[in-house]
Amino acid sequence: MKMSEIKEFTDQELLERIDDTKTMLTRLKLNHAVSPLDNPNQIKIVRKDVARLLTEKRQREIKQTNE
Repeated sequence: MKMSEIKEFTDQELLERIDDTKTMLTRLKLNHAVSPLDNPNQIKIVRKDVARLLTEKRQREIKQTNE
């Protein structure tokens, strides 16, 4: 997921996407602990997606407080 895609989300979509990706990350970690994933780099990719989403959320919060 690219930042240009993330910036197009509404606030509600952003919050939903954060919840979904956090859930997916937890599920991937759990599955990887039980049996190795075919592509363990998926965990890294999803973790970065969560970080990007949280960064955009924080930037919007900062922007609102400055206005």
